[in-house]
Amino acid sequence: YRALRVFARRDAIYATHISRCNMVETIYKPEQILEWLSDVADPEIPGLTIMELGIVRDVECNGGVTVSLTPTYSGCPATEAIEASVVAALEERGVAKINIRRVLAPAWTTDWISQEGRDKLRVYGIAPPQRRDRPIICPRCDSSNTELVSEFGSTACKASYRCVDCLEPFEYFKCL
Repeated sequence: YRALRVFARRDAIYATHISRCNMVETIYKPEQILEWLSDVADPEIPGLTIMELGIVRDVECNGGVTVSLTPTYSGCPATEAIEASVVAALEERGVAKINIRRVLAPAWTTDWISQEGRDKLRVYGIAPPQRRDRPIICPRCDSSNTELVSEFGSTACKASYRCVDCLEPFEYFKCL
C-alpha cells in the first residue's frame, strides 16, 4: 500500500502568510511601570517628575497597561503633553497596548507632591506649597520675609513673590 503524498508546494504555508498577531503577550507588573514613569519629567517644571508631582494615580496591567493620571487642575495645558510623554516612555520600553485614563475626581491636591518633589521645587527656585496659615519661604535664602507680587505666575498653579531680605523674585507653587 502506498502512503498519501502531500506536496509542500501546494499545502505549506509560507512564513509571509502567517498571521502577524503576537502569539505571546508580555505581562507587566504595576511596580515596573511605576518605576519607568518615575523618569517622566513634568513639562512645566523639568526638574520634577510626574511621580514626584503625584499625578500618577494608578497603573493596571490587564491585557495591556492603563495609567490613570490626575491633572493638577482641570484646565492644565500640560495635561496632553504629560499623557503623550507617558505613552512615549512606555512605548520606548516595548509596551504595545497603552491606555491613559484621565481621572478628575478626586481632584489633585498639592498634598500629593512627595517630599522629594518639594525639595526639588525648592532647589529649582520655586517655593513649595505651604499650609495657608504659614508664611511663604524664599527658596533662595529661607527667609519668611516675602511679599506677593502677583497671584498669577508663569502658569496658573504658581504665583509670583519677592523676598524682602535677598530681593530675589521667585515663584510659589499655590496650594490647591
